[in-house]
Amino acid sequence: MLRVGLTGGIASGKTAVSDALAARGAVIIDADLLAREVVEPGTPGLAAVVERFGAEVLTGDGVLDRAALGTVVFADPTARRDLEAIIHPAVRARAAAIEAAADPDAVVVHVIPLLVETGQQADFDLLVVVDVAPEVQRERLQRRNGLDTDAAEARIAAQASRADRLSVADFVLDNSATPADLIDQVDSLWPDLRARATAG
Repeated sequence: MLRVGLTGGIASGKTAVSDALAARGAVIIDADLLAREVVEPGTPGLAAVVERFGAEVLTGDGVLDRAALGTVVFADPTARRDLEAIIHPAVRARAAAIEAAADPDAVVVHVIPLLVETGQQADFDLLVVVDVAPEVQRERLQRRNGLDTDAAEARIAAQASRADRLSVADFVLDNSATPADLIDQVDSLWPDLRARATAG
């Protein structure tokens, strides 16, 4: 088994890369999807979020209102750390369970937006960083999420710097050009990952 950490800044193209790797046979463990799962209604995670942030972060039908919670945590570093202390352990436990069920020769890709921020660099056999120029990242984030410039900048600033991510990368996928160009880079990377997964 090869354990790969896949990260990149917000709106850098991590999903496009993970989808392409999944299509080639990788087992994908997406921290964002698991983070949603662990705060579904009725979960201990949601109960802990409500205890910390109040019922105003819920919709009328008891579902987590991500926009309301995001407004709070992106404006307050302490609140963000409190949320991470609730979510991250639950996500890691689910990820470990999924990985344990994978084939011994699998390429297991953990998609973790906050991999560097949470100090998980040493937890993987290798790290792949999806990289994009900051101005392209900001424009994509504004277009995708409907954010103004200040809100987009706040979300980018809440993450590790581009330099910090690149400093831990074993492989860098440059997503500044076209989607087809990014897929070409995945095609070049995949045989290496497969060879490492089945070596020895």
